[in-house]
Amino acid sequence: MTRAIAVAGLLLIFGTTAGVAERNLIPTLDNHPNVCPDQPPEPKWMQNINVRESYKRLLIQQIYRAQSMERVVDSQNCDCPTRYPTWEDAVRFYTERYASSKYWDVVEATSEYRRQANELRRAAMPICVAAGNW
Repeated sequence: MTRAIAVAGLLLIFGTTAGVAERNLIPTLDNHPNVCPDQPPEPKWMQNINVRESYKRLLIQQIYRAQSMERVVDSQNCDCPTRYPTWEDAVRFYTERYASSKYWDVVEATSEYRRQANELRRAAMPICVAAGNW
């Protein structure tokens, strides 16, 4: 009987702790960026894209990121409009080059743009840190 009480006590303690931890992990919808608060939002159609086509959204996001880092490095400037331009150029680039591409071609291109953006990020970071936009 003592063992059953001990097990019940442990279950109560761990169950309560897990419940408290779980409640603390509730995400908020308050998604304000730390830098450049006036960043242009993703186009609504990208936010509402069908889950089966979300791979296209990922590619556009990586194109946007690579273009952004490239602008910062090329201009040696990290003001907000340079780091966070409108989405038009990335969407147009995607539409012209990848809109009719097959799934695996898009996945491969996404990896390439991610790699490119990560390489450019190393050069862009100190520029943006100095501007207070990192």
